Amino acid sequence: MASPCGRYQLVYNGEIYNHLELRAELEAEGGAFEWQGHSDTETLLASLRHWGIERTLTRLNGMFSFALWDSADRTLFLARDRMGEKPLYYGHIDGTFLFLSELKAIESHPEWRGEIDRDALSLFLRHNYVPAPWSIYKGIKKLPPAHFVAIREQGKDISEPYCYWDLVQVAQEGSASTAFATGDAVDELEELLGDAVRRRMAADVPLGAFLSGGYDSTAVVALMQSQATRRIKTFSIGFPESAFDEAPHAKAVADHLGTDHTELYVSSKEAMSVIPQLPAIYDEPFSDSSQIPTYLVSQLARQQVTVALSGDGGDELFYGYSRYQTAQKLWKALNLAPARTRRVIAVCAANLPGPTIDRFMAHLPEKVRIPRLSSRLPLLSELMMTPSFDGLYQHLMSHWKAPEEVVLGGREPRTTFNDDGGIPADLGAAERMMLLDMMTYLPDDILTKVDRASMSVSLEARVPLLDHRLVEFSWRVPLNQKFRNGVGKWLLREVVHQYVPKKLMERPKMGFGVPIDAWLKGEMRDWAEGLLDEQRLKEEGFFNPKPIRKMWQEHLTGTHHWHYYLWDVLMFQAWHTSRSAVNSDLYVN
Repeated sequence: MASPCGRYQLVYNGEIYNHLELRAELEAEGGAFEWQGHSDTETLLASLRHWGIERTLTRLNGMFSFALWDSADRTLFLARDRMGEKPLYYGHIDGTFLFLSELKAIESHPEWRGEIDRDALSLFLRHNYVPAPWSIYKGIKKLPPAHFVAIREQGKDISEPYCYWDLVQVAQEGSASTAFATGDAVDELEELLGDAVRRRMAADVPLGAFLSGGYDSTAVVALMQSQATRRIKTFSIGFPESAFDEAPHAKAVADHLGTDHTELYVSSKEAMSVIPQLPAIYDEPFSDSSQIPTYLVSQLARQQVTVALSGDGGDELFYGYSRYQTAQKLWKALNLAPARTRRVIAVCAANLPGPTIDRFMAHLPEKVRIPRLSSRLPLLSELMMTPSFDGLYQHLMSHWKAPEEVVLGGREPRTTFNDDGGIPADLGAAERMMLLDMMTYLPDDILTKVDRASMSVSLEARVPLLDHRLVEFSWRVPLNQKFRNGVGKWLLREVVHQYVPKKLMERPKMGFGVPIDAWLKGEMRDWAEGLLDEQRLKEEGFFNPKPIRKMWQEHLTGTHHWHYYLWDVLMFQAWHTSRSAVNSDLYVN
């Protein structure tokens, strides 16, 4: 879209939820605006023209990435939303500057050769995603959330990314605040979330919501239904395997709230049929296996609606992950033994045979059994060797713990996780973990998963819990309002209990996943064997085959459960195979 004066050109992807307020504010400041329509694109362009890039960005409530060309100053600005809901890549090919919201678009450039960044590949094996600002390709970066860059001199002069909303500062100031009124906290959260939901329900197309039956999605759906004039459409996916099936819980919540609910039970075969599409959907290697049900529920929703609200973000904002408690308990327990003793225990744990341990646990009383102990022993061994709490949490959040030993020629760069100056020292352990997740796991895994899966079926996913006002509020909430009586998300639970009875909600937390462990030993074994073939790995030259083949054999025999590690390698192999085929066709044509 071009500005009326002709000076500015805007390319924009996203939704600005407060654009009507921005129009009123622009008009109140005396600007001569002759609106041509009612779109948020026009509002954004007028705001950028009137206030400039930084003042506009601080006013926006939305999800977006955009490029603004200022023809007078010959400057291109690239910007991304606060929490990283929408993607934006940029970089050079043979001296030509380019920017894009889908990495696959770069393949159409005639000079593109797509050299793999082995350092980024090392990061991928650790995290199961490629974290910003890296991408899988050399010369191409991701713009971090809440940042913008200025490009001048026809792409020769690129500024450092500038942060217009500092999440670290938000966390520090919020955690240090003493002005929080605990008695009104539930009402304040309900009001804020209700407004965030209301804004994201504004649409001139059919709208619905994902519903798992957990607290986050239930909070969103309850506040949607309370403000709607008709039954909200909700969607959930079910699986035959009870350990992965949230559909009954979702249906019970939907029945209570009175939504127009649709559920679809998916067989393992149907779920696995999604796997060949994953490389094209995600553009980069991406191996969070919940990408499969996320795609399926998006596909289901798209049959009836064009916009769907999602409950993502509640765990990071309100201390919801069980690993937060696990990490703190582990660190306390580890420090009961001297470092030398811990090292001895670590060596023993690493060498105990899995089947023997499982048989031993099976003979113990149920109340003292440790579920899946054999699969946890390698991690326990590694944790015993960690010298600091931050190191322990990085281990808990890592897949391959030493990716440089697996990726040939790869050197793992320092990231927010291991940057000594990244997380302020004055934040406590709980706050450090939540902040790390908000800066890394949330944008680069969770939001990437939801955005790519939904957009691949032309569904727009909106995330009310990540309204920046809610994020700022969550940091003002004391930890005892988030974690109480051994349970996380206490404050959010109190809001939900005003709409759904506690007895309907109280159940063990389930991950949104699929049984990759069993699939790799069964129906997917031949497919995996082909991608993990030792000769193939040697010829392709990205991985050291020895540790991968060892894990594969141990997984097949049941000695250890290495499915998360193997899925990382398999997703890279599948992605690389698909990219090689595409690039071959491009060069031929």
